[in-house]
Amino acid sequence: MVSWDHVRKPAQKRRPFPMTTKTAAQRGTAVSVKSLAITAICLVLVYVFTAVVNIRLPFAPNGGLIHLGNVPLFVAAILFGKRTGMIAGGIGMALFDLLSGWTLWAPFTLVIVGCMGFVVGAVTEKKKSFPFYLLALLLACAIKIGGYYLAEAVIYQNWVVPLTSIPGNLIQVGAAAIITLVVIEPLRLAACHTILRK
Repeated sequence: MVSWDHVRKPAQKRRPFPMTTKTAAQRGTAVSVKSLAITAICLVLVYVFTAVVNIRLPFAPNGGLIHLGNVPLFVAAILFGKRTGMIAGGIGMALFDLLSGWTLWAPFTLVIVGCMGFVVGAVTEKKKSFPFYLLALLLACAIKIGGYYLAEAVIYQNWVVPLTSIPGNLIQVGAAAIITLVVIEPLRLAACHTILRK
């Protein structure tokens, strides 16, 4: 009898496991939904902190307002990145303007505060340390002051009156920066063990 054991059949290529691509797609969808949910929550927090805790400045009748909306804006940008910071900050505060009688300011707020969130997120994206937090917040303060000065100048056709809003903007961003620098590291560590955990 002839043995055919020595004749081996050619190895068959295994087909890729069909669930691999699907699993990757599911993970991508899950990440997108998670990112969208986080951004939406941050947006609401920016609006609430702006609407609930705010003080009108008597010496800046053309738009002086101190609020704590910058705190969740800065925290969102540092923890979740420039896109979340930009969307949550810009839309959250612009929404406050639209719903609170500051409608004329809404387009300016959308751009100015959106830029603040983007810059804070971009600066702290790779480096999570106090010096970079401080640098990011200083840049945000410069954008706030410069942006709203130009906005008032355009709205009121006056380059002197907008100067009265600068002290209020300094106090507003300064207070938010101090609060952010105090709470950001504990919040970051907590987020790394919960929301940001992969």
